[in-house]
Amino acid sequence: MSGSKRVAVVTGANKGVGYAIVRGLCKQFDGDVYLTGRNEELCLKAVEDLKKEGCNAKFHQMDITKLETINKLKTFLQDNYGGLDILVNNAGIAYKQASTAPFSEQAEVTIRTNFTGTLDVCEELFPLLRPHARVANVSSMASQFALKKCSIDIQKKLVDIPHISMSELKTMLDQFVDAAKKGTTDESGWPKSGYGVSKIGVTVMSMIQQRELLKDARTDIVVNACCPGYVDTDMTSHKGTKTIDEGADTPLYLAMLPPDTTSPKGNYVSDRKIGKWETTQ
Repeated sequence: MSGSKRVAVVTGANKGVGYAIVRGLCKQFDGDVYLTGRNEELCLKAVEDLKKEGCNAKFHQMDITKLETINKLKTFLQDNYGGLDILVNNAGIAYKQASTAPFSEQAEVTIRTNFTGTLDVCEELFPLLRPHARVANVSSMASQFALKKCSIDIQKKLVDIPHISMSELKTMLDQFVDAAKKGTTDESGWPKSGYGVSKIGVTVMSMIQQRELLKDARTDIVVNACCPGYVDTDMTSHKGTKTIDEGADTPLYLAMLPPDTTSPKGNYVSDRKIGKWETTQ
C-alpha cells in the first residue's frame, strides 16, 4: 500500500465540467487523479484524450446511484492509498425541458441521483479523508433560485444551518418527492423543479458536512458547495455561455484551497465568491 501518495477523485468526469476538473487537477495537484463515471468505455476514451494533452488521469468505474460501485472505489482507495485528499462530487443529471417524463418521475430520479447519490458517495468516502482534505460538491445557481420559490417555512428550515440535521434534510427532500407524486408541490410549499430542489439538497448537505467535520479529530478538512455557472455542455443542451474550463474554475479553486483555509469553508461559492444562502424575508 502506497499510503503516503496523495489522491484525488472526480465523479461524473468523462465529459463536460467533470472532464475539465480532471484536466485541471492533473496540471495542479501533486498526486494521482481518478476520473470516475458509470460508462467504462466513455471514461477510458476520456482518459486517452487527456493523455494526448499530457494529463495522466486514471480511471475507476463508479455509478453514484449504485452503492456497490461506491464501495468498490472505497476499498480500492483504502488498499492502494490509505486515504483520500480531494473529492469533487460532480456527477449529476438534469432532465431536458422537452422531456415527456412525468414530473413525479423527474423529481424522484433527480433527487435520487443528484442528492442521495452524492450523499452516499460522501458517507462512504469521508472516513478516508485525510487531514487537510478538500471536498467540492458541485451544486448550481438553481439551488438559490429554487430556495427563493420555497415557502417561507421551508426556507427558514433550509437556511438554519447551525440546527438542521442531515436526517431532517433527507426527510424534507423525501416530502418534496412525495408531493411531486401526489401533484401537491404548490400546496406543500415546494417549487416545481426537481433539479433545483436536488441542488438545494447538495448545497445544504455541504454546509451540514462542514459543521460536522469541525468536530472531527482530523484537522483542516474543508467542504464547500459550488456553482460552475452556465456552461456549454450536454446538460445545458450547449446553450451555456461558459467553456468547460471556465466552469471548472471554481470547483478547482475549492479543491486546491491551501492548508488552514478559514474561508470559504462550508459555503456556497460561485465565481470564487461566497454566495448568499438566506430567506427572502
